[in-house]
Amino acid sequence: MSDRNISRRNLLAASGAIGAIAASGTLGQAVAGAAPRVDADVIVIGHGLAGLVATSELAAAGRKVLLLDQEPEASLGGQAFWSLGGLFFVNSAEQRTAGIKDSLELARADWFNTAGFDRGVSDPLGEDYWAAKWAEAYLNFAAGEKRDWLYGLGVRWVPIVGWAERGGQLADGPGNSVPRFHMTLGTGPGVMEPFEKKVRDAVRDGKVTFKFRHQVDGLIVSNGAVTGVRGTVLEPSSAARGTPSSRTKVGDFELYAPMVVVTSGGIGANHDLVRRNWPARLGPAPRRLVTGVPAHVDGRMLAITELAGGRIVNRDRMWHYTEGMINHTPIWPDHGIRVLAAPSSLWLDARGKRFPNPGIPSLDTLGTLELIGKSGYDYSWFVLNKKIIDKEFVLSGSEQNPEITAKNLIAYLAMRLLNSTPPPVKAFMDKGVDFVIKNNLPDLVAGMNALTGQNLINLDDLRRQITIRDQQTDNPFSKDVQVMGIRNSLAYSGDSLARTAGLHKLLDAGSGPLIAIRMNILTRKTLGGLQTDLQGRVLGSNGQPVGGLYAAGEVAGFGGGGVHGYRALEGTFLGGCLFSGRAAGRAAAAESA
Repeated sequence: MSDRNISRRNLLAASGAIGAIAASGTLGQAVAGAAPRVDADVIVIGHGLAGLVATSELAAAGRKVLLLDQEPEASLGGQAFWSLGGLFFVNSAEQRTAGIKDSLELARADWFNTAGFDRGVSDPLGEDYWAAKWAEAYLNFAAGEKRDWLYGLGVRWVPIVGWAERGGQLADGPGNSVPRFHMTLGTGPGVMEPFEKKVRDAVRDGKVTFKFRHQVDGLIVSNGAVTGVRGTVLEPSSAARGTPSSRTKVGDFELYAPMVVVTSGGIGANHDLVRRNWPARLGPAPRRLVTGVPAHVDGRMLAITELAGGRIVNRDRMWHYTEGMINHTPIWPDHGIRVLAAPSSLWLDARGKRFPNPGIPSLDTLGTLELIGKSGYDYSWFVLNKKIIDKEFVLSGSEQNPEITAKNLIAYLAMRLLNSTPPPVKAFMDKGVDFVIKNNLPDLVAGMNALTGQNLINLDDLRRQITIRDQQTDNPFSKDVQVMGIRNSLAYSGDSLARTAGLHKLLDAGSGPLIAIRMNILTRKTLGGLQTDLQGRVLGSNGQPVGGLYAAGEVAGFGGGGVHGYRALEGTFLGGCLFSGRAAGRAAAAESA
C-alpha cells in the first residue's frame, strides 16, 4: 500500500487518525521486506507511565530496549506527571482503617455494572471479549498484589480514601458502592517516580536507550510481523514539560527489533478526533471543549498501528469531565482544570434549571455529561458558597496540589481539616474567567448572565429552586436526592473530616459570598483502543495476534481495547497503565528470551 492510496477521509474514518498526520503525507504504511538489522530486543513507543513500566520490566529481564517519544526529555512520564495520582484498590489497609467494608465480589459487581459490557462479551471476535477478561484480571490485581507491589517500590498514599463516582442510582447501577480512590503521596509524579528511576538506572547500565524527538510515522512489517519502526527525527526542543514542542523535521530514521510495544496514549488533545468519535447517546458533540491533556496526546499511533494490522475497538467510548474550568495560567493550549467536587454544589444547566439525578457532583460523570449534552448547551453551572468551596473543592492535577505533590502530608491534612480555602482554589476565585462571586443572589444572576452574554438565567426561577432545596435541609425525612446524598457523604468519616461541608442552606448569610462557576466539558481519556489479549499482544481483525506487536496503556483502552467499558470507576487510569504496561513488558520479555 502506498501513501498516495491512503485518503485522508478513509484514514480518519477507519482509525481515528488525526488530520494533520494524514495531510503530511508521512502517515506510516506497512513496509514489506526483510529487516536489514536488529537495533534492540524491543522498541517501546511512548515514554508515558505505561511505557516506563513496560521498559522497566524488559530491562529487569535483561532485554535491550529503545524507548522512543516525539517529545523532549522534559516531558518524560507523559500525562501521568500531571495527574492527581489516584489509584483504585479493593479492601486496602487504608479502607479497613477507615471502617470501609470492601471485597473483590463487591468491586466486581460495581465494575461490571458500571462498565456495561455489551459488545460480544462471549464472542472471541467481539469488541468486549478481551475487555471483560482484562476487567476480571485487573480486579484481581487491585484486590491482590497491586498495593503490596507498589508499596514495595516506595509508593505511599493519603490515609483518607476518596469516594469518586458514587453512582446515586439503584444498587445494580453504575458507581462505587464504597470509597476506593487512594491519592498517592507525590500525586502523579509519585506514581511515576519508581519506574522512571528503574528506567534511568537501566540507561546507565546500557540496557535502555532513550530516543527523544523521534516521531514514529510507520511500523515496518516483514512477513506478516512487525519488525521495526520508521519516522521523523524532530529538531531539538527546549519546550517545558507539557508545553507544545515543534514538529520541524531534521532527519529520518528506521529502527529494527523483533518486537514493538506501543504505549503512545489517547486522543484527548485532538478535538477533531474527539468530535468525530463522539457517541450519539451523549447528545451532539460539543461545539466548545477545553483540554485536560497536553497537546502531544494526539492519537496518531492508533491509525499507524491499525495500518500494520492492529484492530481498534470501542472507538466511541471516551471519558470526559463535566466540571472543567479554563486555567488562568495555561500550560498547554485550551488548558482546563477539573474540579473534584463533593455533593453540596447545586448543578444547573445553562438556562439555570437544576439537573435531575444523576446531575449531582461526585455521582456519575458520564450520566451528567449526557444531561449536559441533551440540554442543548456545552456548559453548565455550579452554584455554591464559600463554606462549600473551602471544604469540598479539590482540583485535579499535580501542579494544583503542591503540598501532596511535595509529599507533605501534614500540611495537606491541616489545610483540609481546617477548612481554609486551598491556595490553588483561591487563585481560581481571584483569576478564573469562569467565576462569578457576589454577596447576594440578584448580583450573582446578573454576573452569570454577563459572563455568557446570553441572559439565560431568570432570578425568580433560580431563587425558587434554591429556596425549595434549602427548605429540605431542615427536614430529616428529605425527599431531595442531593440532600440525602450529602447526609450519606457525612456519614463517612473521611468525607465528614475533609471533603464535605456540613448540611446547610445555600442562601445562609453566614456561609460566605455566593459563587457561580461556569463548568466546561473537559477532554481527558480514550476508553477504546487497540484490542489486546491478556499478554498485551495486539490482535488483528481475525482475532489472532499480530506478530511482534504489543500495546499497553490508554492506546489499548487500558487493556483489551476497553477495560472500563462505557464508564470508569476512577483511580483506574494510572492503574490501567501500571497493570497493562507490566503485562506487556513481561510478555514481550518472555517472547524475546
